[in-house]
Amino acid sequence: MYRQLLSSHLQEWGFPFTVAKDGAEAWALLQRSNSPKLLLLDWILPDVDGVELCRRVRLAGSEHPYSYVILLTGKDAKKDLLEAMQAGVDDYLVKPFDELELKARLLVGQRIIKMQEELVSAKESMRYSATHDSLTGITNRGEVLGSLRRELERASRTMKPVSVLLADVDHFKEVNDSLGHLYGDEALKEIARRLRSNLRVYDSLGRYGGEEFLMILPDCDLMSALIRADELRTCVGSKPIGLSKASRSITVSIGVAVSTDHPAGDIGALLNQADRGLYAAKHDGRNRAVHVENTSPSLDFRIMDHARVSK
Repeated sequence: MYRQLLSSHLQEWGFPFTVAKDGAEAWALLQRSNSPKLLLLDWILPDVDGVELCRRVRLAGSEHPYSYVILLTGKDAKKDLLEAMQAGVDDYLVKPFDELELKARLLVGQRIIKMQEELVSAKESMRYSATHDSLTGITNRGEVLGSLRRELERASRTMKPVSVLLADVDHFKEVNDSLGHLYGDEALKEIARRLRSNLRVYDSLGRYGGEEFLMILPDCDLMSALIRADELRTCVGSKPIGLSKASRSITVSIGVAVSTDHPAGDIGALLNQADRGLYAAKHDGRNRAVHVENTSPSLDFRIMDHARVSK
C-alpha cells in the first residue's frame, strides 16, 4: 500500500524513481553504477530491513557517491530514532506522514545531494589542478616524479627494468622569438599530444619543466627504450605544427636512461643519466635519442639517429 501511495506522490511531484519490493532487491539496485542517491526506506522490510540497508550503504563509504537516506517507519520512540541515526539515516519520518512534509524533506535531500556532488566536483578539480600542467594537460613535474618513484619501487619487487626518456624541444627559444609565445604554447600542447598518443596506456608522461617532457616506460630495457625514443622523436618531427598562418616543423632531442644502471633505485642518478644523454643529443646535432653509459664521465654514448642504432 505504501509503495503505491509513494509512487503516486513521486510521480505527481515529478521525481524520477525506482521501486524495490524488499531490502534484498534494494541492495542489489544500489550496487549499480547509476543507482539512486536519494533513498526512501521503510524500516520493516523482508530479508534486509531499512536500518540494516542504511548500515550497508554507509559501510560502502568512498566506493560510492553519498546517498541521502530518509527512513519511513511506524516506530516513534526516542530509542528508535537514536538507533536509526546511529545507523547513518539522514532523516526520519513517522507513518502516517503528511504528504507535504514528505515532499519538503525530499527537496531538502535533493539539495544536499546536489551540494555533495558540487563538493566532489570541486575536490576533483582541485586534485587535477594540483597534479596536472595547466598548459598541456599532462601531469606536472611533481606528479610524474611520483609516478617514477612508484614504478621504481615496483621494479625492485618484480626485477624488471624501468626506462626514462627526457625530451627537450630543439631551438625552442628561436621558435618563440620568430613565431611568438602563442605559437610556442600551442606547439608545446601539440607535442604533448603527439607524445601521449604514442605511449602505452601504462606509460607516464609529464611536463618536467619549460619545454622538457619526462616519460616513464615500465618493463622496458635499454634497446626497447632506444627504439621507443626514436619512434617518439619521429612522431613529433614528422609533421609541421600549424597555428593560423604560422607553421613549422619542430623536433625534439631525447636522453635515455634505464634503471638497471642504478640497482639501488636512485632517482637522482637515473634522471642525471637521462639529462647527460639529452646534453649529448644536443651536442651531437639535435633531433636524436642518446644513451650515455653510466660508468663513463665522458660523452661516450649510444645514439639512435633517424634510422638506426649505433653503439
